[in-house]
Amino acid sequence: MTDGSDSDSPLPFWKAKALEALSADEWESLCDGCGRCCLVKLEEEDTGNTYFTDVACFMLECQSGQCSDYENRKRHVPDCVTLTPDLVRTIDWLPPTCAYRLVADGEDLYWWHPLVSGDPSTVHSAQISVRGKVKANDRQVGEGEWEQHVVRWPVRVPKAGRRK
Repeated sequence: MTDGSDSDSPLPFWKAKALEALSADEWESLCDGCGRCCLVKLEEEDTGNTYFTDVACFMLECQSGQCSDYENRKRHVPDCVTLTPDLVRTIDWLPPTCAYRLVADGEDLYWWHPLVSGDPSTVHSAQISVRGKVKANDRQVGEGEWEQHVVRWPVRVPKAGRRK
């Protein structure tokens, strides 16, 4: 099991450091690979409310929850959002289980997060990831059909994934 601690600090890095102080590797390791942030989201103009769909970015590999070309994703999807500490604190569409959001709010990671469990598959066994839940990608479903794909599961914590 990995706890992210080093010899100088008894706390794991996500508890000991502010988001701005994380190294590039530490920052990237906060991503649990759930894939929820890669789902198409709709924003209601009148209210500003955000709604998730079960339509994923065409670059998302839904079995692994990883981008098929992460390093070059902006070349394929120019409006792909690159998270920063400032963005994490201001956007409202990060799932409640998102480690970036949790760390920014001073909360601990869930038991199934790979940094806590030491196993990248626990995000799937805890039913947090998009595995088996995505119906199509954004190249298979037209923009005018996205409203028919609105779902609530991305903003919920399934029973299997709740804190122990």
